[in-house]
Amino acid sequence: MTFDEIMDALADYGNEQTKKVLTKHGAKEPFFGVKVGDLKKIVKKVKKNHELALALYRTGNSDAMYLAGLIADEKQMTKELLQEWVEAAYWYMISEYTVPWVSAESDFGYELALEWIESPTEAIAAAGWATLTCLTSIKQDEALDLTKIEDLMERAASEVHEAQNRVRYAMNNYIIGVGINVVSLTEKAKALGEKVGKVSVNMGGTACKVPLAAPYIQKAIDKNRTGKKRKSARC
Repeated sequence: MTFDEIMDALADYGNEQTKKVLTKHGAKEPFFGVKVGDLKKIVKKVKKNHELALALYRTGNSDAMYLAGLIADEKQMTKELLQEWVEAAYWYMISEYTVPWVSAESDFGYELALEWIESPTEAIAAAGWATLTCLTSIKQDEALDLTKIEDLMERAASEVHEAQNRVRYAMNNYIIGVGINVVSLTEKAKALGEKVGKVSVNMGGTACKVPLAAPYIQKAIDKNRTGKKRKSARC
C-alpha cells in the first residue's frame, strides 16, 4: 500500500463513535477515529515499512501516528528520530504506547528513557517511564541493570503523588510492570505498591481507572504470569 492508499483506508475505517471516545481521552484533529483492530488490518498488508512509518507519523494525524508505531522498523530508528517522535507525541496513546513500544525495541530505548524521565514536559516524562516499563517486559533480566531498575522503582514510589498527571499514571504502571516482569523484584514492587496506595489521575471524564499496583501484581502472581517476557513491546 502507498501512503495515499493508507490515508484513504484510514478515512474509510473512521468511526464517529470511536472518534468521540478518543476525543475524550485527548485525541485532537486531524484524525478519523480508527479502531485498533482496523489499524491491524492495514499492518497485515504493509508489514514493517520504515519510510511509510516516518511519513505517517509526520502527518500529525493520531490514527496515522499510532499506525506508524505498529509498522516502524526499530532497527532503523535513530536517537534523533525517536526524539522527534517523542516531541510530537501530543497525547497519551502516542506518548505512552506508540513511542515507548518502538523506543524499547530500538537500540536506544534505555538511554533515551533515562533522559526523558527528567523532562519537565509531561508527555515526554511519561514516555520515559513507559519505555522503561516496556524494556522490563521484553529484555531478559540478565540484560537489565536491575540495581537501576530497583532504584527507579523506589523513586517512582516516592514521587508518584507529586508528579504531573500522566507521569503519575506511567510511574504507577512502572511499579506494576517491574513487579510482573522481573521476578526478583516482584515482592519489592508489591510492597511499594501497598505503600503508594491509590494514585489519582485525571482521566478526562472517561470511565478508565488507575489500577492499584499491589493487587494487580498479586493477581499476576496468582495466575503464574510473573517473569514471562514478551517477544515484542508492541501489541
